[in-house]
Amino acid sequence: MKSGDDPAAVAANRARLLALAGVSEATWLAQVHGARIVGAQEALREAQASGAPPQADASVTDRAGIACVVRAADCMPVLICDEAGRAVRVAELAGGEASALHAYLGPCIGPQSFEVGPDVHDAFMHAAAAGERDATASAFVAHPRNAGKYLADLPALARLRLQRLGVTRIAGGDLCTVTDRERFYSYRRDRETGRMAALIWLDDGAQTLGD
Repeated sequence: MKSGDDPAAVAANRARLLALAGVSEATWLAQVHGARIVGAQEALREAQASGAPPQADASVTDRAGIACVVRAADCMPVLICDEAGRAVRVAELAGGEASALHAYLGPCIGPQSFEVGPDVHDAFMHAAAAGERDATASAFVAHPRNAGKYLADLPALARLRLQRLGVTRIAGGDLCTVTDRERFYSYRRDRETGRMAALIWLDDGAQTLGD
């Protein structure tokens, strides 16, 4: 909706997406860059009561037939499920044994396109644990044209944070939204653009990943 699209067209596209996924409900969030995580059923109740989706940055469910959804156009969606297929999450861990979790890093701005300032570099270096400093430093390369800027490897940084939490079964992270114009929206590239939806859901007791 933020991109100025026709609300009726957005609703029709969302309905077609859920039909393709084979799920009846989805947690469409008013996404914010924050730390709030909502349960899928809580999010659905909140949206029904207020007429607007809840403000959050992640959702979780252990119930089949409800898709957890995030929208992006350069940011990285992180989809997580447990090995037994008992719960799925978007962008968070929410308990359980981390070693039994699988994570998928969705399409995002790639390491050749993600220009950041020294403040971002310094923040990650400051937050890096002792054993992560070398790997964190290697995720930043001095920009070849813009002095004082860096090119950041977002998937590499996400893997480091997941591994810190004990999540080691990590896939994806190799698709760039900026350079793959034919497949992906990109806010950095086009400024005025739509959004892609990344979904994860439980299907008859087994986890299913999609993007």
